[in-house]
Amino acid sequence: MGENRLAKVMAAAAVAGGLACLTVAPASAQSLTDRFKSLFGGKSDEEPATNAPAVPQDTGDLTCPPVTVRAGAATYAVAAPGKQPVGNDLRFQATISKMARECSVNGGVITARIGIQGRVIAGPAGAPASVQVPIRVAVVQGGVSEKTIATKAYQTTVTMTEGGSEPFTLVAEDLAYPAPPGAVGDSYIFYIGFDPQSLKPERPAPKKKKQ
Repeated sequence: MGENRLAKVMAAAAVAGGLACLTVAPASAQSLTDRFKSLFGGKSDEEPATNAPAVPQDTGDLTCPPVTVRAGAATYAVAAPGKQPVGNDLRFQATISKMARECSVNGGVITARIGIQGRVIAGPAGAPASVQVPIRVAVVQGGVSEKTIATKAYQTTVTMTEGGSEPFTLVAEDLAYPAPPGAVGDSYIFYIGFDPQSLKPERPAPKKKKQ
């Protein structure tokens, strides 16, 4: 009887263990966007962006720099052709409302994933059917004279509706830079901001003259 009871307990434990694996698997397969949603806390994207760093991820001795909006790059306003983005000439304006980040290190290289949420609001001049939102992410070593360690431009498309106010989410997944030595990484910071210049196509290289 004792042996039968022990066998039943072990079988129940095995089933429970299997169910536990089944419930954990979807979380581990969670998309990066979903993970950033959990970092954002699932709150309204109307909350203003702050300079408070997000909760650091568990990366051992690795320091994941805080993320903040670069001064002067917190809004992106576009006007009607030949006009200034003010008053009745404003077509739309985009703002950043939330930020989050996580870091991982592999082979001496840190890969950062930066989550950004914001909103595009149509102006009096009327927004187009879709809006390209250009954002630049950079990791900078702070100090008396800042040093840019790595930078990359990203874009996301926002489809506008009759409501004239649409949220956007962008996840920059591939910003990589060398792991800093010692405590140098404590002076690093992630800067994000709108970068309209990144929307302009690169000028083609001049053609070589035939000899």
